[in-house]
Amino acid sequence: MRSFFCLYHLYICIMEVHSLPVNYLPIIFQMVVALGFVVTTMFVTHKIGPKRVTKDKLTPFESGIEVIGNARTPISIKYFLVAILFVLFDVEVIFMYPWAVNFRDLGKTGMIEMFIFMATLLLGFIYVIKKRALDWD
Repeated sequence: MRSFFCLYHLYICIMEVHSLPVNYLPIIFQMVVALGFVVTTMFVTHKIGPKRVTKDKLTPFESGIEVIGNARTPISIKYFLVAILFVLFDVEVIFMYPWAVNFRDLGKTGMIEMFIFMATLLLGFIYVIKKRALDWD
């Protein structure tokens, strides 16, 4: 019986070591089919789609408002800074969902790690407030 388990263990080890290019063939085939579908769809819709070029279709359009003036007007950097900070803190909050789902399984260690994570976020937020990055003056 012991020899059976040794042979079985040897078989498992050999199977884990060998990763042949043939094993990746289904993935490559799926990528080729997906790429072929995209290219074919784009080509067919471009060829059989309607082509009515009018003056109204060629004019720039932005949310139902007619374009007046130059599009390259200077915009305050504060707008972009607030947007980037919002995305940064919003993405960080997403990491709290898996923690909340696995709260009981993680135990005290998970709780301490989440407190460290939230303290780091709080320090970052305090830094942003001290630098007055959210003020619109």
